[in-house]
Amino acid sequence: MTAPTGRQGPARLLLLARELLLAVLPGLLTTAVLLATTLPAYNALKNTGTGWTPYAYQGFAQDVLQYQVSRHPDVPAEDRERIRLMALSSALNRAQFGLLDDVERLGERRLSVVARNLQEDTDASAARAVQEALGLSAQATEYAKGLGIRYQQELQRLRCALIGTSALTGLLSALLILRALLMWRGEHLRTRQREERQIEALNLASHEMRRPLQTLLLASDLLRRAETPDQQQRLLSMIEDSASQISNRADLGRLKDLYLDVTLNPQRTDLRPLLRRFSAERVHVVTPDAPVPWPVDAGRFRQMIENLVENALKYTDGVVEVSLGTPGGRPQVQVRDFGPGMSAELQGRVFEPYERGPVSLGSGQGLGLPLVRRYARAHGGDVTISHAPGGGLIMTVTLGDPATHLRAPVSATPAPARRN
Repeated sequence: MTAPTGRQGPARLLLLARELLLAVLPGLLTTAVLLATTLPAYNALKNTGTGWTPYAYQGFAQDVLQYQVSRHPDVPAEDRERIRLMALSSALNRAQFGLLDDVERLGERRLSVVARNLQEDTDASAARAVQEALGLSAQATEYAKGLGIRYQQELQRLRCALIGTSALTGLLSALLILRALLMWRGEHLRTRQREERQIEALNLASHEMRRPLQTLLLASDLLRRAETPDQQQRLLSMIEDSASQISNRADLGRLKDLYLDVTLNPQRTDLRPLLRRFSAERVHVVTPDAPVPWPVDAGRFRQMIENLVENALKYTDGVVEVSLGTPGGRPQVQVRDFGPGMSAELQGRVFEPYERGPVSLGSGQGLGLPLVRRYARAHGGDVTISHAPGGGLIMTVTLGDPATHLRAPVSATPAPARRN
């Protein structure tokens, strides 16, 4: 696991700020939409009030009509003048008529015309004043009806705006929740993948430490019974080599470089001595007379051959042959067993982690061959399987240029969930 760096602090703050902004976005958007959509309705309510009626115009028309009636000869002059002055006072006071400009724009009747006719104080002007006042009242009544329709339309628009805003807010909230769930799921998958890779690295490290640990225990036991200094020296060398291999293969700080995203330390080395050390009672090693120098990581090369030889010994009780050649100018190591062989279908799966052959004379986890392929490809080559003449299998490791791996690291193959 990589330790957090100083740059991660600002990055996390930016991420937190972004998530907070996204969290308050629905509220901000709802407020903006409501302000924009309800402003016309608000202005209409503010300008017209609630329940506006043309009563002032209707009352004024009645006053003017009463003035015309008061011009009858039977009405005292004092009463007629009082009624006229009252009507004229109303005509000259525009402030008492709400929305007068809007009402007058609706038709041809004008309050100023009524006032002018009232000031003339004749029968003809009284008749004209009555006609003008009644027309102005009719315009006010028509305007009031139009306001009622507009009032309903604005309220309906406000209702639609509120419903639409609620729906939009709900949709945004749902999308943000979905986004949060997807982010959580992605982080969960990444965490699980990291855990699986760590488990895979630990399993591979455990698999690769088993052989040097067994050699170490065996040499330690034999050292107690060694009779000559030569035997003791040889066993001590085995113990030192096994301890070195354990240290090299179990560096917990480098498990990723050792087993997953393989990082090599290649040095030009004669491959013959690396192979001859595997010679044993059941392992026959054949190498050329001339040196076979090649850039390899000696530790990883040794692990490849160890796994191939161990795998071959598990599937046969006879001899295992290990040979080194250079066909085409590239080193090639072949490990042959005389076991039952392997089906073509299984050959396609045997390099996957935890896959094993059908018949085994020993236990195993199915991790050796996948690691061989990973190391072989890290060296710019590969490992293949073929049927041997007369029975058995031949595992062939062909080496290439490890610099290609160093320029473009090989990604680790994810381990499958099932285990045999």
